[in-house]
Amino acid sequence: MIYNIISLTMIMQKIINVLALASFAVSAGVVAGGTYVYVNRDSITDNIKGQIEKALTEAVLGEAVPTNLPGGDGLNSGVPGVSGDTSGASIPAVPF
Repeated sequence: MIYNIISLTMIMQKIINVLALASFAVSAGVVAGGTYVYVNRDSITDNIKGQIEKALTEAVLGEAVPTNLPGGDGLNSGVPGVSGDTSGASIPAVPF
């Protein structure tokens, strides 16, 4: 009977030791992760800002500057070409 109690106590102590080691590992991981983020916070912030700027630029300019127009060169595809001699062209005068 006493042997069973001692055996049970040793098993419980091993289980508690394993849980303590696991707790230490989790705590060390949290401290290491927090330290990494704190030390590299500037580069992380700059990286995120760059990704946001890129996404916003693509979202805004992607719809404002179509590239699938006939001719395939974006904005210039809808502009007609100039034909003939333009050397004698004058600027129109204001009518009033």
